[in-house]
Amino acid sequence: MTLDPIQIRILGALIEKEIVTPENYPLSLNALLAAANQRSSRDPVMDLTEDQVRQALHASEDMGLTAVVRDSRVPKYEHRIRTVLNLRRDETAVLCLLFLRGPQTPGELRSRSDRLYSFDGLDAVESTLGRMTASATSSTGEESQSARDARPLVAVLPRQPGSREVRYMHLLGGPVESAFHDSTA
Repeated sequence: MTLDPIQIRILGALIEKEIVTPENYPLSLNALLAAANQRSSRDPVMDLTEDQVRQALHASEDMGLTAVVRDSRVPKYEHRIRTVLNLRRDETAVLCLLFLRGPQTPGELRSRSDRLYSFDGLDAVESTLGRMTASATSSTGEESQSARDARPLVAVLPRQPGSREVRYMHLLGGPVESAFHDSTA
């Protein structure tokens, strides 16, 4: 499963709004467009059109990552990524931040995650990242069939010159090599 940047932004916005503003979730197309184009807490800032968001939603729905909720006159959208990828709440928060803000250090993830998930300390963030970089296994430690097919969700980027900490990025947009070269170009 490889997602394009618009699908990644849409999923990140849906995850964020589900946790931060549950009273307004699921989101209408207009609310999702506003969340995706939000100027704060986003890197890069995007200026998506309604058509781009609609196309990304349809593609994500085909992969089982989003669903349409039709309990009112306006269709609303929700994410299913937690179920599809079998994520814990801390992993969902980390993935959301990586979707919305790009590669980050464990310290940045901890300081930016307060509204999504409250980590006890930097060790908790690093433990979550460690689970997400390893091959998936079930909670009992035994590999299930789906876990054997699972791949790591995040990767460590090469340390940048002059930087003390490594950064992590999600792998749902493709391999690290292509993303790393894109960010340095």
